[in-house]
Amino acid sequence: MRKLFVFLGVVAMTIGSALRAQEVDSTAPLQKSSWGDANECEITEYIPEIRLDARGGYYQDFTDKAGRFCGDGLFLDINGKISPHFSYSLNHRIAGPEGSDALGFGNTNWLLLTFETEHFSISAGKDAIFVGSFEYDAYDLDSYGEMNSMFWNTISPWQWGVSAAWYPAEGQSLSLQCLNSPFSDYETPNLFSYALAWRGEWDFYESYWTANLWQYDTGSYVKALNLGNRFYFGNFTFDLEFATRADQLNGLFKDDITAMFAPSYEWEWGRAFAKYGWERITVDTMGYDFTGDNMFYGLGIEFFPLKGNKDIRIHTAWMSNTNYTGCHVLDIGLTWKMNLTEAGRRLFNRLTNRQK
Repeated sequence: MRKLFVFLGVVAMTIGSALRAQEVDSTAPLQKSSWGDANECEITEYIPEIRLDARGGYYQDFTDKAGRFCGDGLFLDINGKISPHFSYSLNHRIAGPEGSDALGFGNTNWLLLTFETEHFSISAGKDAIFVGSFEYDAYDLDSYGEMNSMFWNTISPWQWGVSAAWYPAEGQSLSLQCLNSPFSDYETPNLFSYALAWRGEWDFYESYWTANLWQYDTGSYVKALNLGNRFYFGNFTFDLEFATRADQLNGLFKDDITAMFAPSYEWEWGRAFAKYGWERITVDTMGYDFTGDNMFYGLGIEFFPLKGNKDIRIHTAWMSNTNYTGCHVLDIGLTWKMNLTEAGRRLFNRLTNRQK
């Protein structure tokens, strides 16, 4: 806890210094880099957005007849730009459900440096494995684990490596990624994962499809096809997803299958959502320690008490994962996102006004 307070103090001083520097020299021209990416007339916002995100509440497991108040995590999230084409992003778990405050890279979700132009981008660092699933792609504090798939609950996506993307048209991207394999660790090096991803956005439809190879031994890979689809109809959103995984190509569509449907309806101050998913595991290629059929499902509602602001969210969700974990859970909680950059800006402006 002492480390956390020291860290917050350093962050506050950093924000104040950055705001003061911008106030003094807000019209300074950008230096021209070797990429030729800057013009003197172009001014870019370089103050990073720094947030602390947290979620906690009451958790009741009806299967084990156990209930308790608990926290789902405290995250530091930083996003900013170095130049018009270079940006960085960090997300780090300061504390988890077990109360861990480890500061190593094991608690870092992503740490990325990205070079991006109108037509392509290159990223390096720690990133999420590209998996064509909106369930798997969701931020930790926006997910409800007991109504998620076995794959979500078993395979950690955070790995080191590189990726590149090409933007052939507005709202379209094709990406290639090479990261460490989710089956690798320091005792089993030389295992890598590869992904080819397509993302597309239209007014009524959004796609996220991937073909994946995850190496688990020398020359041996789990093959996967993930088809994430999101449809928009007014305030309604419908996610329809399908995934299959196997260590042999002829095992696709047979060994490991996941299908899910997730509708939701959103209005000004709330969102109602539901999910139903089905899994069939005939060959355990991912380390679930489970074979057979499993259903995961649930429903819930989220409220946003601040008008026009979703930084505070109250949720109630009932969830079940019938055969894999065998749990039936009620989760009532509160999520809040603290924008430290905005708080620092307001504090600086107030102190400046007092001095005038």
